[in-house]
Amino acid sequence: MMEKGHLNLTKEWDKVFPKSDKVNHSKVTFVNRYEITLAADLYEPKNSGWELPAIAVSGPFGAVKEQSSGLYAQEMAERGFLTIAFDPSFTGESGGYPCYMASPDINTEDFQVDVDFWRLMKK
Repeated sequence: MMEKGHLNLTKEWDKVFPKSDKVNHSKVTFVNRYEITLAADLYEPKNSGWELPAIAVSGPFGAVKEQSSGLYAQEMAERGFLTIAFDPSFTGESGGYPCYMASPDINTEDFQVDVDFWRLMKK
């Protein structure tokens, strides 16, 4: 198992959809209250500030941010939103063991910590 906060994230564009030239993309991580580190893609409209509405996006069980949730997040960033597409705990690049485990409580926490991430970014 990996230590808390350490994930091996890819550096190159790894999505199944083309990268938009209208948004900035970066990878971020944050830790939920179960001490599981989540991997996420941050999409920000180019030439914008942090005073934009934000959207957290994640797919159904087994989906990863490199698929439809990432495409949706990128599209919403093109329309003026700050967005994060994240892999829930136990899925994709996020931590948690065993992989592909379903936990409604932890999944809810993943969304809550995503919102907390936005609050910290705005400070």
